[in-house]
Amino acid sequence: MKLSKAQYDEIAQFLGHVQPTRQSLRKLKERFPSQSQSTLLSIFSQEYQKQIRTQAKHHTAEAIETYYRYLSGVMKNAGAPVLLELANEVDFAPSLMARIVLERFLQEQEGTISSKTLINSMLRDPSQIPDGVLANQVYQCTVNDCCYGPLVDCIKHAIGHEHEVLLREMLLEKNLSFLAEEQLRAKGYDKTPDFILEVPVAVEGHIIHWIESKASFGDECSHQAYLHDQFWSYWNRFGPGLVIYWYGFIEELDCHRERGILLKDCFPTDIVTLRHSMAQH
Repeated sequence: MKLSKAQYDEIAQFLGHVQPTRQSLRKLKERFPSQSQSTLLSIFSQEYQKQIRTQAKHHTAEAIETYYRYLSGVMKNAGAPVLLELANEVDFAPSLMARIVLERFLQEQEGTISSKTLINSMLRDPSQIPDGVLANQVYQCTVNDCCYGPLVDCIKHAIGHEHEVLLREMLLEKNLSFLAEEQLRAKGYDKTPDFILEVPVAVEGHIIHWIESKASFGDECSHQAYLHDQFWSYWNRFGPGLVIYWYGFIEELDCHRERGILLKDCFPTDIVTLRHSMAQH
C-alpha cells in the first residue's frame, strides 16, 4: 500500500498524541479505516521507536536511580506489574524500563557493569534473573511491550524471514534463476541483497539485477538509512535493483528509478524476461 507524504504525515501526527499501547493501535485503525492494518502497525511501531530514541531523560543517573528505588520500595507487592505501570506512567517503553532497572540491579549485586550479552539473555529469559520478584517484573514488561524488546524482535525476525521465503517461492514460480543471500555469503560477499537474479529482468521498463525484501513500511527515516547502508552498496556492486516494501511506502520516495533503485509494495506482475523479449522478436 503506497501512501502520499501528506497521508503518512497525518498518521504520524495522530501517533504523536497517543501512548504506544494496544488501545492506541485500535484507535489508529478506527481513525484510518481505509488503510491496511499491517501498514498501520508497521508505521505505529516505527514512529514509536523514533520517539524513544530521542528520550534521553530516562537514561540519566537520577532517573535510573529514581526508577530503581521506586521498584525496591514496592517489591513487597510482588505480583502487581509495578514496573510496567511505572513505564506507562512516565511514557517509556516497558522493555527499556526493564533493561535499565535490571542493569542497575546487577550493578548493585556484582559491583560492576554487566555485559550486554548477559542483560540480553536475561531479558529474553527472565528466569535467569537471580531475584524472583524482579524476574516477574521484567517478564511483565517484555510481554506487554508491543513495540520494543526481545519478543517484538523475535516476531519481526520471523515476519522478515516469512516474506523472504514468500519471495523465493514467487521467483521459483516465475522460473527465474537466482542466488540467495546465503549462497552469496558463501562466495565471500559481505553486503548482499536477499536475491541476485542470474539473468536480469525488466520491471516497468527498468532492468533489475537484484531484489531486496523489507517486511516493513518504507518511511523517510528508514528508507534513507537503507539507501545509505545497503541499497546504494548493492547498486554499486550488482547494478540496478528492486526493493519490495511489503507493508507499503511513501510514494514520493520512489524517486531513484532512473538511477536504478525501484520501489514496489508487492511482487511485480509484469516481469519481462530475456527469453520473453527474444521470443517476441
